Amino acid sequence: MKRYEYVRIKGSKFAGAKFEDHRAIIDQYASKGFSYIGYIPVVIAEYGKFKEIDLIFEIDK
Repeated sequence: MKRYEYVRIKGSKFAGAKFEDHRAIIDQYASKGFSYIGYIPVVIAEYGKFKEIDLIFEIDK
């Protein structure tokens, strides 16, 4: 059986869809035995920019 954890990160407030700290978060979870499996956009601006995403991690229970 698998267990999932979700980490919400916010994009920058400047032009473009820049997210910061995602690599450090992925490395942190990998060191705990989790695998990064993808992301889900959770807040999208009216013009299509992802403002917030959830990083999804999985580990065997």
